[in-house]
Amino acid sequence: MADVILKAAALTAEAFAPFGDVIEIGDRRPRWINEGTCERFDDVAQPDVMAAGGRPMISIFRAAARQLPFHVQVLERHPLSSQAFIPLDRLPFLVVVAAAGDAALSSRIRAYRSSGNQGVNYRRNTWHHALLALERTSHFLVVDRGGPGENCDETLVDDAVVVIAAA
Repeated sequence: MADVILKAAALTAEAFAPFGDVIEIGDRRPRWINEGTCERFDDVAQPDVMAAGGRPMISIFRAAARQLPFHVQVLERHPLSSQAFIPLDRLPFLVVVAAAGDAALSSRIRAYRSSGNQGVNYRRNTWHHALLALERTSHFLVVDRGGPGENCDETLVDDAVVVIAAA
């Protein structure tokens, strides 16, 4: 068993594109609504939740903080939907992902650090670690799929993967 050591990179839309969407305002142009008192930034992610009789489900998660270095042992994926995490407390969190596929996950794992002003929307079948809050217990708005059918596969990581630092 070989060790794979990862340093989490800053989360950017370009780097994260193979895995899903980065949910952020970035350089998007808003449109003004509500009598000019509110900026609206549309289409910041592409949720995919309607397969096999699914429906959109909005939840709030409260995640305990994890410490670095962090040992990645299990990843999950959702075969019937995307899954989005939007931080509510503006605190950074760790994003650990691997491209879709079934073999040699450790060689495909990447780690990113959200600024706390960014969320993520994992594409359907993208392997990812469960939510990883960093500094303290954090709250997240989660958009995923409710409805019939099994929508969570888990797998053990084939080699020891350690995230040693966040960018």
